[in-house]
Amino acid sequence: MLTVDNRTRQNWANVEVWLNTHYRMQFRDIPAGGRMQAPLDFFVAGFGQHFSFNKQQVRDLRLTAKLPDGTTFESKKQFELDGLDSVLRDMAKKK
Repeated sequence: MLTVDNRTRQNWANVEVWLNTHYRMQFRDIPAGGRMQAPLDFFVAGFGQHFSFNKQQVRDLRLTAKLPDGTTFESKKQFELDGLDSVLRDMAKKK
């Protein structure tokens, strides 16, 4: 389940959330202080493929929305390294 929490004092319109740069979900708006939730398998790629949480990892998550003044709000989730990425990084540091 993905939860989008608008903790700002501005309404967001035309909200798009991108998962792993291929899968998209849209919300018409999320009011200031509001929250929207969606199961990850609701995210759809360009040719209709649904995201499969059982087979894929979430590695990239981005949100864009229009603010009341017409500017675009953008947010990108920062992920920490996991799995082999973290092991290889730690090994490189030791050299």
